[in-house]
Amino acid sequence: MNNEEGKGNPSSVLPRDKYPKPLIFHDGRLAFLPTPSATLYMFMWFPLGILLAIYRILLGILLPYGWAMALGVWSGINLQVKGNVLEEKSEQNKGVLFVCSHRTLLDPVFLSTCLAKPLTAVTYSLSKVSELIAPIRTVRLTRDRRKDGETMQRLLKEGDLVVCPEGTTCREPYLLRFSSLFAELADEIVPVAVNSHVSMFYGTTASGLKCLDPIFFLMNPRPSYYIEVLGKVPKELTCAGGRSSCEVANYIQQKLACALGFECTTLTRKDKYMMLAGNEGIVHEDKWRKCY
Repeated sequence: MNNEEGKGNPSSVLPRDKYPKPLIFHDGRLAFLPTPSATLYMFMWFPLGILLAIYRILLGILLPYGWAMALGVWSGINLQVKGNVLEEKSEQNKGVLFVCSHRTLLDPVFLSTCLAKPLTAVTYSLSKVSELIAPIRTVRLTRDRRKDGETMQRLLKEGDLVVCPEGTTCREPYLLRFSSLFAELADEIVPVAVNSHVSMFYGTTASGLKCLDPIFFLMNPRPSYYIEVLGKVPKELTCAGGRSSCEVANYIQQKLACALGFECTTLTRKDKYMMLAGNEGIVHEDKWRKCY
């Protein structure tokens, strides 16, 4: 920012198109500029926000999909849904594989609510607290490609499965590189464009307590979720049609980026954690202080 642009207004926010380089990764919980008035408002909101987050979590755990969605919207959640969410059914004796862009840990939960049916979500690193409060089934992967492939094949035989092939969340309008493993496992793939917006707290972190991620997201006064079900990928564009798994993964990444107005990158989960936390983001069970 030059002196003229910032003159008399030290709290001005630099427009994205004037960044010296793209901002893809950043950490921290605050989603607003912490001016004195905004910080005071945050502390005043905090107790109510905790109660509101608990209320929203209980909605997802205790109530049927319709009631949970209606009361969630009534509590301030802005939910936008596009696509034929009720028509994506398997034509075979296997489940449908939903492939999502990854914004928060709640992506599979919101998708399950919008589809009004139970889904199984596969995760690489999910805190024990998040597993406990999750209203849908979660299954941990091991990062062993063979074992993870066998696990996902078994889960697809049991029902519909949701996967976020970026492997981690990204706050900015970018998509990280997609792992190609999912493309090898299913012929019926449904891309789902997911985006979220918050005004006070980010529901993601690389260096903080990940068990608090969904709680912080739900503490926002009016968090928003945008979900667009893009329809099944044509069979000729899948591995069953002769495409390689990398071609399928890249095609779906580009399709989701186009739907969201995002940019594709070749950055990975490892890149994110090395930049923000100085590690590879691998969870160790003995690190109780991280709530894993």
